[in-house]
Amino acid sequence: MNFLGIDDEDFIRGDVPMTKQEIRILTLAKAHVGTEAVVIDIGAGTGSISIEAARLAPDGHVYSIERTAAGIALIQANAEKFGVTNLTPVHSEAPAGLEQIPVCDAVIIGGSGRQLHEILDVVSVKLRTGGRIVLNCITIQTLASCLAYMRQHVAQFSYEAVQVQVNRLEAVGPYDMAKAINPIYIVTCIKKNA
Repeated sequence: MNFLGIDDEDFIRGDVPMTKQEIRILTLAKAHVGTEAVVIDIGAGTGSISIEAARLAPDGHVYSIERTAAGIALIQANAEKFGVTNLTPVHSEAPAGLEQIPVCDAVIIGGSGRQLHEILDVVSVKLRTGGRIVLNCITIQTLASCLAYMRQHVAQFSYEAVQVQVNRLEAVGPYDMAKAINPIYIVTCIKKNA
């Protein structure tokens, strides 16, 4: 049975960054991944978002763009572990590697390697009208760059941004104490027209 929100511990992780469960759930909800969706996951890391997106789109396909060989190996290992066959890892640093990917319904950007505007230029062309770009911005600079791009393209996109702060309770002796996960901004951009 497929469900949204695989436990973090269930992924093969290594030393590659991974989007935590709560942020994954919100990101995929904002992306509106349907059963036949074509999804691009840029800066895929371990592939946790890619795996969950592929499970939500069994009749679609996910393209996981990752620049590190370690990340690509983890994406492949996690896809095998979860029995995901509708996923193609692409070992490249975006925007390179995006040219062979078809028109898509959703783009999720978890890492942009300081090339966010160039990436958005490419995926804007590949995204269907009504499609969504969802960015997970850890730094204020990435958030500012994203918002500046969207303001320059208001005829093409509408957008919203939310800040998310998740705390998990951790047992400390006889007490339960909140342990913070880094706050993140999730920006959702909806394509209005070509």
